[in-house]
Amino acid sequence: MRVLVVNAGSSSLKLSALGADDAALWTADLPMPEPGSTGEVVQEALRDVPRVDAVGHRVVHGGLEFTSPLLLETAVESRLEHLAELAPLHNPAAIAAIVSLRSLWPDLPQVACFDTAFHTTMPPEASTYALPDTWRDLGLRRFGFHGLSHAWASRRALELLGSPPSSLRLVTAHLGSGASLAAVAEGRSVDTTMGFTPLEGLVMATRAGTVDPGVVLWLLRHTQVTVDELEDTLDRRSGLLGLSGVSSDLRAVLDAADRGERRAALAFGVYVHRLRAGVAAMAAAMGGMDGVVFTGGAGEGSARLRRDACGGLGFLGVELDDDRNEDDGHHEADRVVSSPGKVPAVLVVHAREDLEIARQVRGLLAPPR
Repeated sequence: MRVLVVNAGSSSLKLSALGADDAALWTADLPMPEPGSTGEVVQEALRDVPRVDAVGHRVVHGGLEFTSPLLLETAVESRLEHLAELAPLHNPAAIAAIVSLRSLWPDLPQVACFDTAFHTTMPPEASTYALPDTWRDLGLRRFGFHGLSHAWASRRALELLGSPPSSLRLVTAHLGSGASLAAVAEGRSVDTTMGFTPLEGLVMATRAGTVDPGVVLWLLRHTQVTVDELEDTLDRRSGLLGLSGVSSDLRAVLDAADRGERRAALAFGVYVHRLRAGVAAMAAAMGGMDGVVFTGGAGEGSARLRRDACGGLGFLGVELDDDRNEDDGHHEADRVVSSPGKVPAVLVVHAREDLEIARQVRGLLAPPR
């Protein structure tokens, strides 16, 4: 089955057509379109796409209702729209792409694959907020995100280490424009850093990560800030961008820090501090860990980030092999960057949400006999 994968992220729109053997037949990596223009951008980009048999969409938030891949129809799309405000950087773009492709290819099967689905295996103690029943009954709970990436990274790490899923406890670190960690034990998510929305957890490119709710209450009481302004600031003007005043791109922040810009140095310091603390928390959720897996643009591309993050995790036994970590000659390859046989292992795995989505599409539409 040839699958077109549509991945609407927080900073880019990635399109790829995969053959039956998962070879890339065609790809397009576009800046995230302005709100309201996603459909037109998708249709324009698909002018030269080869014939495909189905489409798989990354949908970030599936809420309580959508916990597995789902064949899309109009009634499903209307229910997805109700979740848009919980993932405002992602879900609206995914829905626009779904509608656009239906008008372009009305008879082509389209499947939604949900980032939240991977984390439905979290135990109640990890998914529950300490809130009254009346609030939790509204569906307020921790969902977790980047599930497609965490699923692929953990599966690929097991292949690299030659181990069955039941034998390893992995902390997967998706570090891109959005960033999150997952504790993966026996191939299943048992904890993660994001929560009800993709705002919770680590410092990200433009998102604040975890902030004391009292800060939001104070701002509402003592300033003229509106709810919409709060959302815009926490989603789009915080994180590395807000701290550094330079850029949301980790590479630019590091360059500025090396030039002596103190705000940029602080931004990187806060980013790494939260990352180390999060890895330790994920390890605690599993009673230890056998490996740390770095994925996503920053996780894959920055040897310095991996070195500084792992440098503060020696108490957990984490130790990089500096030569393997710095080896730019292997920057395209998934690899182990700790010493052979070292436990916990440290790995770099390229984010391939497209392969995970294609796997789920085929599993739904053409399950193995």
